[in-house]
Amino acid sequence: MKSDTSIILQTATRLLVPLLLLFSIFLLLRGHNEPGGGFIAGLVASSAFALHLFAFDASSTKKLLKVESQLLMGVGLLLALLSGMIGVIFRGQPFLTSQWATLDVPGIGELAVSTPLLFDIGVYLVVIGVVSTILLSLDKVGE
Repeated sequence: MKSDTSIILQTATRLLVPLLLLFSIFLLLRGHNEPGGGFIAGLVASSAFALHLFAFDASSTKKLLKVESQLLMGVGLLLALLSGMIGVIFRGQPFLTSQWATLDVPGIGELAVSTPLLFDIGVYLVVIGVVSTILLSLDKVGE
């Protein structure tokens, strides 16, 4: 924990980070129907991690991320690629053609899933990974 940061900033960060991450999930899930999506949701989530980095230190921010930021980039790219390949493999349609399916989930009802959502999740992970890598790299330069 940084000793030169404000206790007010640290306390506010503890309250704001969960709210920012929840808001980023909201933006992610509504993105293919309304304004939002993977990119802006990833930026909001990255701002939560940036705020945490400013208030605390790089090691506690890495603990908050739980995985390496380079792994997030790789998984995100694979998800985005997979979302484009689903139509090619299963339906013989062009790359990145949207595919929709309806699942009957007990207790919830019908749940519509789509490849645009999978693509948005991939973009979300890539943006978080890239911005986190940049921020953590800049923090190392300042040491």
